[in-house]
Amino acid sequence: MQKMLGVLSVVAVLAACQADIGSNQYGTSSVGQAAAASPCSVISVRQVQVKSDNNAGMILGAIAGGVGGYAIGSGSTAHNLGAIGGAALGGYAGDKAQGALSSQMGYEYVVRLDNGQVMTLTQGSDTLLSPGQRCLILLGNPARLIAY
Repeated sequence: MQKMLGVLSVVAVLAACQADIGSNQYGTSSVGQAAAASPCSVISVRQVQVKSDNNAGMILGAIAGGVGGYAIGSGSTAHNLGAIGGAALGGYAGDKAQGALSSQMGYEYVVRLDNGQVMTLTQGSDTLLSPGQRCLILLGNPARLIAY
């Protein structure tokens, strides 16, 4: 049981590790990299929820559930059935925990570039731009929308 609690603690910590998605966060690999910038105007803004794409919570939950389930009962049949059931329940619980812990709010922007092209960009909620506001879209990896 202590092993299962230890593994579930690791699941919770890993699930809480979420990417910085704001316009003001830069990874070290982005520093010194040039990005094309195009002037534009914000057409619309809507708040969105951004969720993690990885499945580490589900995998670690399944491992923890399998280990915990194996410890239930006596005899090989009970161990095997416990491991299978524990892995299924642990995977489900780990996936739900990660989803709840790694969800962030962000904004989806629709912008019109000065050349008439319309683009969308989703980024974190650290900076809110308003419809009609002039801005620059930085076409790097990741792309960003910043006030102009």
